[in-house]
Amino acid sequence: MSFIPSHIEPRATYLERVQPFIGKNLIKVFTGQRRVGKSYLLFQIMEQVKKDYSDCTIVYVNKEDLLFSALQTAQDLHDYVVAHEGKTGKTFVFIDEIQDIIDFQTALRSLVLHENLDLYCTGSNANLLSGDIAGHLSGRFVEITVYSLSYIEFLQFHALVDSETSLNLYLKYGGLPYLKHLPLEDSIIFEYLKNIYSTIVYKDIINRYAVRNVVFLEQLVHFLAAHTGSVFSAKKISDFLKSQRINIAPNQVQVYAQHLVNAFLIHKVSRYDLIGKRLFEIGDKYYFENLGIRNGIWGFRLEDLDKIIENVVYNHLVYRGYDVKVGALGDKEVDFIGQKNSEKIYVQVALSLQDEKTIAREFGNLMQIADNYPKMVVSLSPFEGASYLGISTISLRNFLLTI
Repeated sequence: MSFIPSHIEPRATYLERVQPFIGKNLIKVFTGQRRVGKSYLLFQIMEQVKKDYSDCTIVYVNKEDLLFSALQTAQDLHDYVVAHEGKTGKTFVFIDEIQDIIDFQTALRSLVLHENLDLYCTGSNANLLSGDIAGHLSGRFVEITVYSLSYIEFLQFHALVDSETSLNLYLKYGGLPYLKHLPLEDSIIFEYLKNIYSTIVYKDIINRYAVRNVVFLEQLVHFLAAHTGSVFSAKKISDFLKSQRINIAPNQVQVYAQHLVNAFLIHKVSRYDLIGKRLFEIGDKYYFENLGIRNGIWGFRLEDLDKIIENVVYNHLVYRGYDVKVGALGDKEVDFIGQKNSEKIYVQVALSLQDEKTIAREFGNLMQIADNYPKMVVSLSPFEGASYLGISTISLRNFLLTI
């Protein structure tokens, strides 16, 4: 099968997640930002399928390849798959960037009725299977979000050992898989990342949503890059832009911000009231899916290091499968509450733990939480291994390697 690359760098975390569903009559949907490696994950699954099913048929459709330009509609896709279905054994169908096919949901609804077909598809929009189609396919699909490389994967892809230098490269360039083919130099990496950013903005946002105010969209991205991890409402962003003589209504800010979220360029994180046990309706935080893209469009600045390490901690928690919220304790804050199954973890992020006021603030906020779930402070400081009144400290490197 010539379309499968000769060398595929394995991403074991995702293969483990999809493994229980391989061969089952369920649609496996992989969503995530462009160029995070969804296509190569499909290739990885194909290799696994070839080992496990000797008489299988593999059907592959890549909507970014002109070879499949004739597949425009749901009917086109349905007819193509049925025409290439194997006569014996199971047929595994892989469709890359399926959102580029008009009404693709209709094709999936029909194809999933064929018990001999095992369906996999990727898309670059968070609402790929939303609304009515999710209801119609209830119980018939599983969705897995694919993220940029974790720090461990970054080391693996680039054949690096864990070190301060390796961590700095990760914080600066982020974890898009293709970087392994490029020299890790600012001029080359950031040129590549800016092109990826432009593709996301124009193909997944401007074209998809018919965005008219392109200038404002770009300004909003820069604003969020400058204030990564800050608590903002759409009104606060709107008020700030007015001070810059840019007049945009708060509801329009919300719409544009949601477009950025849907394209996986940024993540919106809600705040959770730890006292009232409820989500706040306003005042979210925004983090970038890929720090390299953020740094490419805004710059890698020393004064932003606290924002960058907070962003990378958030990214690691969601990569590890946690549902993440920002915790509020009256006028105090817990950076992250991670929940997975019935377990929780509380995480504070600090640039350094050498200042008494910082220590009192970061540990003090965690000490106000009454439950016994694990609590920790992550810092760039190499000091770790001890605890402060039972709350552990851990360096960012070890957090990314062990949590």
